[in-house]
Amino acid sequence: MKSVRVTAPDVVDWVEVDAPTTGPGDVLLKIRACGICGSDALYAHMGGIPPHQGDTALGHEPAAEVVEIGADVTGIAVGDHVVVDTMAFTDGLLGSGGAQGALTEYVLVKDFEPGRQLKVIPSHIPWHVAALNEPMAVALHAVNRTQPQPGDRVVVFGAGPIGLGAVLGFRRAGVEHIVVVDILPSRLAKAREVGADAVINSAEEDVAARLVELHGDGATLWVRGVRPGTDIYLDAAGAPPVPALITGMAKHGATFGVVAVHKKPVEIDFGAILTTELNLVWSMGYPTEIFEVTDDIIENWEKYAVIVSDVLPFDRALEALALAQTPGAADKVVVTFD
Repeated sequence: MKSVRVTAPDVVDWVEVDAPTTGPGDVLLKIRACGICGSDALYAHMGGIPPHQGDTALGHEPAAEVVEIGADVTGIAVGDHVVVDTMAFTDGLLGSGGAQGALTEYVLVKDFEPGRQLKVIPSHIPWHVAALNEPMAVALHAVNRTQPQPGDRVVVFGAGPIGLGAVLGFRRAGVEHIVVVDILPSRLAKAREVGADAVINSAEEDVAARLVELHGDGATLWVRGVRPGTDIYLDAAGAPPVPALITGMAKHGATFGVVAVHKKPVEIDFGAILTTELNLVWSMGYPTEIFEVTDDIIENWEKYAVIVSDVLPFDRALEALALAQTPGAADKVVVTFD
């Protein structure tokens, strides 16, 4: 069968691999859709991930159909539509350095345990939307790390897939007001569509001044001057100016969450922000959220569908990878299989 793999630094190609054989405790999946992630380009640039350097299978955002189950398997059935916990495979992280990747026709779930690697979804959920489950779990974990409370006022920097997923997560958490900041009008329009209360184009507006208008003045005894009353800031952009902008305007006791990958070191003036007692939290992966987000996707799949910008067939997977890493060319690319 065909598999998309990193074969050398900055080289991704088709590789013919053996189709998996289903053992008594295994579940065979036919991949129906797989999203392209920014980390796929990172893995390619690195030449793959040890111990599979030079032969790293890509694809860690799958939706699939169960096509065969082992004799000892219970709790799942042939024909079930499923989303996948790619961190729960016994042969390594699916598509992130493990033995298998989801940009492949078939994936074998070895040593299947009900409720651990797979969650069944209704058959009416489009495959390309179901494939958002993994990145939306990343977004939900970022939301959870900031510990939102009802009544909180939130700002999300970056209206890419993770930022938009965070908007949906914050809304689900019951916050009072959500603002999204980006420089692309098309992305800001999507933010509005998925539920942002307001948007700011940071290339055209003074972000701090606009936030004071939207969230009030958050100045306190310890932090003087006019500062937004924003309770939570989430960096889902990874743009170099964002951390300094946030730390320079955050009110006393605000929370600053970072889920974006910053490719270069960022300088933050700790002395200048000491009196804010700013809570700084980091977020990576989805320790518990992979299937927590699934029910919300099922219930609101039309809103999640807005996040997907491009859908390409599997035979154009290399083109999909190139499209996804071209700045400004696409927001969220998903590969679908026949």
